[in-house]
Amino acid sequence: MRQDAYGCRKSRRIRKQAGSLRYSANRSKSREIKKRRDEMKAAIIYWSKTGNTEKVAHTIKEALNEAEVDAIIKRVEEAGDLDFFAYDLICLGFPSYQWHPPEPMDMFLKSKFSTYRQQGRVKVSAPRIPGKYALIFCTFSGPHTGINEAIPAGKYAEQFFDHLGFQVLDEWYIVSEFHGSEINSTKGRMGDIRGKPTAEELQQIKQNTWQLIQGLLK
Repeated sequence: MRQDAYGCRKSRRIRKQAGSLRYSANRSKSREIKKRRDEMKAAIIYWSKTGNTEKVAHTIKEALNEAEVDAIIKRVEEAGDLDFFAYDLICLGFPSYQWHPPEPMDMFLKSKFSTYRQQGRVKVSAPRIPGKYALIFCTFSGPHTGINEAIPAGKYAEQFFDHLGFQVLDEWYIVSEFHGSEINSTKGRMGDIRGKPTAEELQQIKQNTWQLIQGLLK
């Protein structure tokens, strides 16, 4: 009987010690995650004509703020002096124009790439730079061939970051109203897209942004 009692006490002591170790490990991990989050810097750069891309850009900014990430947001015409390498995460957004980024965004990307090439940052095999990430978000209406009108634009923009050694985390393609053309907003490949992106869709983008950040902090 005494041996049974001793065994029970020993078992409880072991469980308590194990629980204490898990608690200590969890606290240590939480502190590490908070430290990484506090140190993370993000920049959102976008071009928008009718407001669709701007809505998405500001939604991403709100999500980053809620995740306690230090984030700035700039229209592309304000971002000429911005250094990609000064940030951990670059979020780049634009609408698809004839399956390509619009000219102001294209000119911006080419200018930045030329500068970085001159600095020797474009290297053979494009080795990954730890802790450098990019996210591409592209709004589109796709009246003729749907999302196939947007994917080439996203892939094109992605290559500028891939060549610099940034890990491109994702490309987000967001169906958006074709402002100024009812027929393109109602009869195209994507169906009736008036009012898109909706409040619910923007909320999903916010959730996706939060999940993306949590994935980086693990």
